Amino acid sequence: MTAQEYFAPQPTPADALPDPVPLLRGLAQGVLEVLAGVREAEQLVRWLSEDAFRKLLVRSNLAARARSARGTPASRPVFRILSVRYSSPAECVLEATLVVQGPGRARAVAVRLEGLDGRWRATSLAVL
Repeated sequence: MTAQEYFAPQPTPADALPDPVPLLRGLAQGVLEVLAGVREAEQLVRWLSEDAFRKLLVRSNLAARARSARGTPASRPVFRILSVRYSSPAECVLEATLVVQGPGRARAVAVRLEGLDGRWRATSLAVL
């Protein structure tokens, strides 16, 4: 094993990882609050890969511009998670969808978690 491989994030078997449901619920809530403009994206950085975090920042900036153009101030919406479904397509990988009821409509949140360094980390997420 090279030094690069030794210090890179190490995969963790699923049976050594915590229950993913609380993380999925909290992450979905947090991401929707970031997009609503009532939470800083940096508060979620520990649960996101670098690529997923960058994409969330871009989307949150676009949402802030849209709110500004409409003259709508950021307000804390109330979200209710209606369902959480997940499956494991490979060892150390979990793919989940959550249906979240927000003000005026329901949204789907898709998340891919990977077990790295003894914890789950979201490597991809999408809010529809």
